Amino acid sequence: MSISQRARIIGTGSYVPPKRLTNADLGQMLDTSDEWIYSHTGIRERRIAGDDISTSDMAVEAIQQALDMSGCCPEDVDMVIAGTSTPDYRMPSTACVIQEKLGLTNAGAFDVVSACTGFLNSLTVARSFIESGAYRITVVVGAEKLSSVTNYEDRNTCVLFGDGAGAVVMTADNDRHGVLSSFIKSDGTKRNLLWIPVGGVENPYTPDFSYDGSDKLYMNGPDLYRAAVREMYNASVRAVEDAGVRPEDISLIVPHQANIRIIQGVAKRLDVGMDRVVINIDNYGNTSSASIPIALDEANRAGRIKAGDLVLMVAFGSGLIWGATVVRW
Repeated sequence: MSISQRARIIGTGSYVPPKRLTNADLGQMLDTSDEWIYSHTGIRERRIAGDDISTSDMAVEAIQQALDMSGCCPEDVDMVIAGTSTPDYRMPSTACVIQEKLGLTNAGAFDVVSACTGFLNSLTVARSFIESGAYRITVVVGAEKLSSVTNYEDRNTCVLFGDGAGAVVMTADNDRHGVLSSFIKSDGTKRNLLWIPVGGVENPYTPDFSYDGSDKLYMNGPDLYRAAVREMYNASVRAVEDAGVRPEDISLIVPHQANIRIIQGVAKRLDVGMDRVVINIDNYGNTSSASIPIALDEANRAGRIKAGDLVLMVAFGSGLIWGATVVRW
């Protein structure tokens, strides 16, 4: 295969549920305020999926938009990869549920569990499939129903998270467009900085489980913040170098929407103005694996990305896992 054949994004899509949970709403539930939440996180509201909306439902809506933009039909899809940490079931994979709901009759399907880095890791796998010639058209989706694992009595975490999904359609391109580089790294020794302690086989529910919040997301914010800024910057530098370009060549940065201070810290270290950074955390909060593809789709539909632009996507999350990708649009 020619080295010039790359995995190109030809369609984007996103979905967020209609229900809004504002900072004012949280202020009525907890000892907090809109001023405190916004000044510390950059978030004003987040979207919450009701009991009638599953992770796969949101993924299906996002993928359908991406398919419509790409001009591809469901039967054209060879593979669907779903990045999610809030699956519909423990088994089968949520990707298989998505396959059935969308009628992707010719596609393989599997999940990638990498929390906030789930979309980028899935994109990296899709890139390998396409560049190797194994599959022609691949769908990558990041979808999360984080409200299902959020402790709404913990003001340190419940102000952060929301629900949503974002997706891309990818195919081979011989004209220099597509994924130029991908970098992924992890540090499992720090896994308890952001995790759900109870519910897996290592620490299962017991008959007398007290529902004390240990089955929900726990986060060590200060330590996580320091690691996120450092490693998102390092991953960005590595991906840019591997792509053979320079930070000043990047047209747009699409970062994981975890906290506005993290985003600003990474941009400052890269010496990139905030006008070149996509930010929608104020509207949606942290949607984990869905945050980058939602932001990418919004930027794409708003005309912020043109053919030939260099786009840097960078994420950091539970694992700890972090990574970055450079794409020529």
